[in-house]
Amino acid sequence: MRVLIVTAGSWGDVAPYTGLGVRLRSAGHEVALATHERFEQAVTAHGLGFRALPVDPRQELASQGGQGLARASSPPVELARVARMARAFMPRLTRGVTDAVRQGTDVVLSSTVTDPACAVLGEALGLPSIGVYLQPVQPTRAFPPIMTGSRSFGSHGNRLAAYALWAGTDRIFTPSVTALRRELGLSRRRFGGMLGMPRGRSVLHGFSPRVVPRPADWPAGHEVCGYWWPQTPPGWEPDARLLDFLDAGPPPVFAGFGSCVTADARRLSGLLADAMRRARVRGIIQAGWSGLHAESDDLITVQEVPHAWLFPQTAAVVHHAGAGTTAAGLRAGIPSVPVPVQLDQHFWAARLHALGVAPRPLRFQHLTAQRLSSALTEAVRSPALRARARDISGALAREDGMRKVLTVIERLG
Repeated sequence: MRVLIVTAGSWGDVAPYTGLGVRLRSAGHEVALATHERFEQAVTAHGLGFRALPVDPRQELASQGGQGLARASSPPVELARVARMARAFMPRLTRGVTDAVRQGTDVVLSSTVTDPACAVLGEALGLPSIGVYLQPVQPTRAFPPIMTGSRSFGSHGNRLAAYALWAGTDRIFTPSVTALRRELGLSRRRFGGMLGMPRGRSVLHGFSPRVVPRPADWPAGHEVCGYWWPQTPPGWEPDARLLDFLDAGPPPVFAGFGSCVTADARRLSGLLADAMRRARVRGIIQAGWSGLHAESDDLITVQEVPHAWLFPQTAAVVHHAGAGTTAAGLRAGIPSVPVPVQLDQHFWAARLHALGVAPRPLRFQHLTAQRLSSALTEAVRSPALRARARDISGALAREDGMRKVLTVIERLG
C-alpha cells in the first residue's frame, strides 16, 4: 500500500515517524512522510518519500511569541500563547496538508496536530485515516490533561479538565477545518469526538504501556502500542573530539533542551556549566535550537548526536522532558533530570519521577544552578534511580511498538 505519514512540529515530532516509516517500508509498503521542509534531508536519508509542509517551526519558536513560552507562567497562560501562535499559521499548515494528501496515497497516518485536517480529507476522499499520536490526549480519569501541567484534579476532575481543554483547542483548528470542509463540499456538521473528529476512530499511540498504561476508560480503537524508535542517520559517525572526551574520564552528564528556544542562551549555558561544576560531574551540552554553548576541561558542546548512541554512555541526562528525549533516556537505562519548559513536557517529567527514574522535576522558569546541581547529584549517585532505569530499559527492549501499526495497515489491504 501507499502510506502517507503526516506530522508537524519540532524534530521530536518527526523523528519517531522515520523509524515507523522504515519499518513499514521493510514490510513492502511505499512510504512517504509529509512534514516541514527543514527536515527533508533527514527524512529522505532513510529512503522515505518526502512531501513538504509550510511553516518553519524553528522560526516560529524563535519569534517573540515562541520565546515567550519559556517565561514564567501558569499552564493556562502557556496554552494561550501557543494558541495565538498556532492560529496564525494553521491556515497555511492546513493548506499544505491538503496538498500533500492530494498527491496520492492509500492510507493516511497523522499526528495530533495534523489529524483534524487529515480526518476531513479522509472523509472527503474516501481514504482510511488513522491517528498516530506521540501523546495521550484522549480524556481519562487516570491522569490530568497533558497540556495542563502535572497536578491531578481527581478522577472526575481529570475528565472535565480534558473536555475543557478540547473546547479551547478547538478554537485553534475550527476556522481552518471549517473552511476545508466547505472547500471539499462536506456538510458543516460537527462530530462528537476530539477536535471534531468521528467517534470510534482508530488512534495508535507511540509510547510504551510501561510508561503510560492504557486507561481503562479509553474508547475502543485507542491503543498504546509501544515506542516507535527513530532511525539513526545512515553512515553517521561520531566526531573524534566527542570520542576523545568520552574516553578521557568517567561517564559525563548530558544536558540539552532540544527544540526549546530561550531568549538568553548565554545565561542558560552558564547555568548548566555552573551546576555541573558544583555537582563535580563531566558534561556534554547539546546546542539545540537555542544555540547553547559552554566549554572547559570537563565540558564540551555538541551539535546533533543520535540519542540512541550517546545516552547509554552517559551517567544521566538533563532535558526538557519532550516525549522523544524522555523515551530516549528510558531506552538507555539511565536516570533523568527533567526540566520541563511547557505544555506536555510537564506530563512526561511527572511520569519520569513517578516511574522512579528521576528526581522531582525542576520547572525551567525557576531553574537555578543550585537546584540543578542538587538534582544532578541525586541522579548520578542514587543506586535506586539507576536500578529502576535499567529495569524499565530492559522491559522496553522486549516491546515491538511498530507491530500494531503494521497489523492495522495490513488489515486495510
